[in-house]
Amino acid sequence: METVKYNDLVWHYFKEPNADDVLKIQKKYKLHPLIIEEFSTPTLRPKATQYENCLFLSIHIPLFNTEDKTTYPAEIDIVLCENVLITSHDRDIFQLTDFFNNLKNDKAKREIYMSQSPGALLRFIIEMLLETCFSKLDHISNKLDYVEKEIFAGHEKEMVFEISLVKRDILNFRRTMKPQRSVFESLAQKDFKLIEPALKPYYQDLIGTNIRIWNNLESAKETIESLEETNNSLLSNKLDMTMKVLTIFSAVMLPMTVYSNILAMSADIPFGKNPHAFWIHLAIMFFLSTITISIFKMRKWL
Repeated sequence: METVKYNDLVWHYFKEPNADDVLKIQKKYKLHPLIIEEFSTPTLRPKATQYENCLFLSIHIPLFNTEDKTTYPAEIDIVLCENVLITSHDRDIFQLTDFFNNLKNDKAKREIYMSQSPGALLRFIIEMLLETCFSKLDHISNKLDYVEKEIFAGHEKEMVFEISLVKRDILNFRRTMKPQRSVFESLAQKDFKLIEPALKPYYQDLIGTNIRIWNNLESAKETIESLEETNNSLLSNKLDMTMKVLTIFSAVMLPMTVYSNILAMSADIPFGKNPHAFWIHLAIMFFLSTITISIFKMRKWL
């Protein structure tokens, strides 16, 4: 557990909290047992719950795994008490860690972000976490541009897997962000005693930021679906052309194959004793192929 303090406001920062730290905080601030349980177990859905002496929040922030090339949700448990903010998370959330370290090492920043109340500090933290989502959206946008470029460069087969990765990334991002709006709306609309009325417009602004992120995700979703449809159409067209070439080749070779099989019979064949029989029969086979191609052209199959 790490702590940063400015005037009367204290921020306790937990990263992978152990049992001793949790019990210490519980005794010091008389936290409800349900909050302690939330610290110990993952919460699948974001929530905002008012207790007698504190407000508990559970939110999720999308993080990107560079090895798996996918977005995954990281949970942050937050407790607001009188002049106290407690945050806890199991996964490494570098944005939150950097923000905490900046406050810890810079008195001027502590004066900016910690001179009001826990509710105001919470608003700065959520705003910072939401703003980091736009860099991830830029990454998705760059990936969409790359996929579009490669599709029209003739690399449709290679893009099938890349499109699947981008679709999974967008899907996980959407699953993380959509439920957060209900939490922000409750903070902006409900009368929580630790959230001052003067802060409600700021929390309302967080809802607007969440909506902007969601709109960008919707646009990315529509774009990748359109690119996938285009890629599939180009692949299908290439496959049709390949099958057409193979069919024509087989049709052209069929008369030659039949003719050569006839020549393989044990009976006497025309020009069998002619010294130029090979070239004569070869010319006949090419003549049959030419007739076949001419018929195809007359019927506009070529």
